[in-house]
Amino acid sequence: MNQSLNYIMDDPREGQRLLDKVDAPSWISKYLEPHLQDARRVLSVGCGPGVFLRELAAIRPSAEFVGVDLSAERIHEGEGRLRGVSNARVQIGDAQALPFESGSFDFVFCRFLLEYLPDKQRAVEEMVRICRGGGKILLQDLDGQLLWHSPEDPELQQTIERVANRLASTGFDPFVGRKLFNLCFEAGLAEIKVQIDPYHLYAGTIAEDQLDLWQTKLAIAKPQLEKALGSDEAAVKYTERFLGYLRRPDTLTYSCLFTVSGTKPARSKI
Repeated sequence: MNQSLNYIMDDPREGQRLLDKVDAPSWISKYLEPHLQDARRVLSVGCGPGVFLRELAAIRPSAEFVGVDLSAERIHEGEGRLRGVSNARVQIGDAQALPFESGSFDFVFCRFLLEYLPDKQRAVEEMVRICRGGGKILLQDLDGQLLWHSPEDPELQQTIERVANRLASTGFDPFVGRKLFNLCFEAGLAEIKVQIDPYHLYAGTIAEDQLDLWQTKLAIAKPQLEKALGSDEAAVKYTERFLGYLRRPDTLTYSCLFTVSGTKPARSKI
């Protein structure tokens, strides 16, 4: 597993943190259902512990749902969650070299994974490869996570940029959201559609439940913070300053969520 995924996705607390954040039925209704009408075989790339797969399997009992993830721990959790569900399964696999035959899925979706991958274009091309001609691809990821604040705290902003530069060496890209359109275009998709929604949006003092999620995320990321900032003391100072900023009544913190979908041409060369 590449280092960027190691820094956060292998920690069991991250799996639970993501579960605490997501309302799977609402997300499926808003983003996936329009693409499921004619889909008989669906792949989730970076499926994690299979939360969406279980919901999808119940909504569409006549379709087959498959999830792939590089983390053996997440796949183990997914197998437990999908026990007794006949039309959904998970398996280990690399998004940059998907273990499936070309043209074997009707719909492929990937949520919050590309930001961590070193070769994002290769991953999208792999999703296009295993999708049938006329099938659909949906990508969703963040833009500006952790980076956009007003009014600016110069010391905090400089530290955030140091951390972002450190993570960039692992493949992490906090601006991948805006790049999804071009990734799809270069992979040969047609009828590409782009949707932008607010994601993180904290105007004034952050709610306690959201603050708890950020405390957990920063605790998980602490090893990388120490490497980026040079010491445990510096990592603790950054964490305290960032959380303190979120607690202030006069600050705004935000990021955007990009959702990009496209169709694989019937005569695609991929």
